[in-house]
This record gives sequence, C-alpha cells and structure tokens, in this order.
Amino acid sequence: MNAPDLLNLAHLRAFRLVADTGSATRAAAALYRAQSAVTRSVQELETALGEPLFERKPSGMLPTAVGRVVLDRCARIFGELEELAHWCAARQTRRRALGEGTLPAYLLNTRRLQLFVALARHRHMPSTAGAFGISQPAVSSAMRVLESGSGVTLFHRSPRGVQLTAEGETFLLHVRRALNELRHVPDDIAALHGSIQGSVTVGALPLGRTLILPAAIARMSAQHPGVRVVTDESAYELLVAGLRAGDVDFVLGALRENDAASGLTNERLMAEDMVVLARRGHPLAQQNALNVSDLRNAQWILSRVHSPARGLFEAQFKRLKLKPPMPTVETADLAVIRGLLMGTDMIAALSAQQLHYEIESGQLVVLDVPLHNTRREIGLTLRAQSAPSPAARALIDAIRLAVADAAPAVRVIEGRMAAQAR
Repeated sequence: MNAPDLLNLAHLRAFRLVADTGSATRAAAALYRAQSAVTRSVQELETALGEPLFERKPSGMLPTAVGRVVLDRCARIFGELEELAHWCAARQTRRRALGEGTLPAYLLNTRRLQLFVALARHRHMPSTAGAFGISQPAVSSAMRVLESGSGVTLFHRSPRGVQLTAEGETFLLHVRRALNELRHVPDDIAALHGSIQGSVTVGALPLGRTLILPAAIARMSAQHPGVRVVTDESAYELLVAGLRAGDVDFVLGALRENDAASGLTNERLMAEDMVVLARRGHPLAQQNALNVSDLRNAQWILSRVHSPARGLFEAQFKRLKLKPPMPTVETADLAVIRGLLMGTDMIAALSAQQLHYEIESGQLVVLDVPLHNTRREIGLTLRAQSAPSPAARALIDAIRLAVADAAPAVRVIEGRMAAQAR
C-alpha cells in the first residue's frame, strides 16, 4: 500500500512568502527563483486544495479566508522545520549561519521526509521501498540527501537493517511533528466551510475507556460522521512519546504531574477513588467493616509494579506497617480483570468507573473496605502550544460533555460506597 500523499512543502513555502510579501515578484526574489516558478507553485497548491488562496488585486496578493487558515497551519509546519534546520546547523563542524525563517532545500521535499519517517519505523529499506512503490536505491538516495544536507548521521547501518542514531531520534521528532501538522491542512479548510473531517488518534488510558470515551465517540460520530477515530491503548510512556510527535492527538485517562519543562499540559475533568471489587456471592461480599489487613491472604489482581495504581494500593498496607500482598495476576487489561473477577474468587483494587456496567448490573460488588488517599484525577493530556486538528477539537468537546453526563452515574457508585461505609 502506498504512503498517503501530503501537500508539497516547497509549494507551501512559496505560498507563505507570497503572503508575507504581498507579491509573487518579491517572493521570487527572496527565493532566488523566477517569478513564473513561484506563480506556478501557488497555482499547483490551489489546484491540490481546490481553493483560491489569494485575492489578486492591483495593490498586491491578499490571502483569502482559506489562505489565512493555511497560513496558520504553515506557521507550525515551518516552525518545526526551521527549528530542526538550526539544530542541524549547530552540529556541523563548519557552522552555516541560517537567517531568520531560512529553510534549506533538503527539508522541503515532502516525500523525502515521509520516506525518512517510514524507514525509521520499518528499520528495513526493502519494506520502506515497498510501502512507497519505489526502488530500494531510491530510498537510499533520499536518505543520503538528508544526511548530506543536515550534516547529521541519521542511521546506523548493518546487514540486518538500519537503526536511528541518537541524533536521528531528535531529527525524527521534528519531522513527525511537521508532517502531522501538514496532514491537518485539508481538514482545517473543511472546518472553515462547516464540515469536520479527518481522523483523530486518542491515547486511551484505563480510567477513560469504559464510560467517557465510548460516550464521547458516539456523540461526536452522530454529529460528524466523516471523522474516523483511532484509539491507542499503549502504556502511558509510549502514548506520551506519540503525543510529543503529533502521532497521538491527546491522551485521556488518569493525569500525571507535569512540570512546565515537560512540554505537556493537563486539563482536569473529574476525580475518582479506588475501590475493592469482587464477584457477586464472593465470601467477602457478605462481610461488613473489613480492613485491608483482612485481605492480605486474598488472591489479588493488580496493575504492574511502578504503575500509579499499584503504588496507591501498596500504600494501604504500608501505612499499617504491613507487607503488601503479592498479586496472583498482574495486568492492566480490563477484559482479563473482568473475566477473572466474575469467574474466580480473586479480587481487584481499581476505579469503579472502569467496571461500571458490571457493578451497575450487580455482577460485581464493591467490598466494604476503606481505601485511603486513592483519589486520582482524570482528564486530558495535550502537547502545550499545539493546535489540535478540527476533528480532535470536536472529540475533546464531546468528551467534556460526556463527563458531565457521566457524573450522575459516578455519584451513584459513590453513594453506594458511602452507604457501605456507614
């Protein structure tokens, strides 16, 4: 399958300069190109987008409403590439000073950058060539252009394939961000015309997957059927890496502490405490006023070591100077947890919201055992200073509404817990 086509970066660069100078002639002078070449670049970009980008007047070329939308996204695309160009220049033995807004030609070939990202993912030239329907020497040639232009060794090469160098990882981060911004341009234009389209990738952590996210997706899909939603259930660290690169639009779930240097920002939506769950009819389900010390010998299903939930669970025993129990099963997979809770006498400590429907139906019960200081903030994690795509913004809005709708259901569970505590 061939890689998706994206807009031509060189055409966008010419368009941006025409908008900045108000003239194809002045843009051509700045680019050291013929005016006809700059005019042709703008025309080809307008053809690709199916929209006029300029009002052509005797006083100059003024961006249309569509043109202004494209310019907004261009600022982010070229901001990433310019930062990358300066980073590369600083690492060369003979530093070549780059002027403000300068972009070297090796970074202005969209397909070459796509090839680089694909090769970094596949780590295999033949696989990358096959994905683009080109020859392996063509891939190799494109990588030589990037390495020669940047002055950076991007890959370690061996008979078994290629692997990014440490500098290649940094190069990749900026390229992925730029290409992810680039793919939003058609969706920005559609949104200007009142249509939300494109795709949104959500990093879905356990505390947001049961109630909030399905309700939000259903709400948004009813309003914007042209949007495709992809959920990524990877570990938090992998989701954050994808978020930083723009592959993941935002993360929904339990919030972590983020300092200003993290490049991320949190939006709190709600909070929830942990509870201890067991199947209906479990021997412990009939007992009142239990203490965590009464559960030391139970068969526990716990999240993995070093996870926030595991730390909060173990703190319950440490505060009583007891050794935390060893789990019978370690998993974060709700399907596994659900099956084990309903089919065995194992118990688990987790957010009630994660298994809301099983609790509501009476298949699972909340044991009468208090857990202390287990409240966790649930919300959105986004890249600071980012501009989410229209589809991502629509889903974020739907999530906020879904949280408001879920609040009564969460309060019912909290009410049952309070009644048990009394």
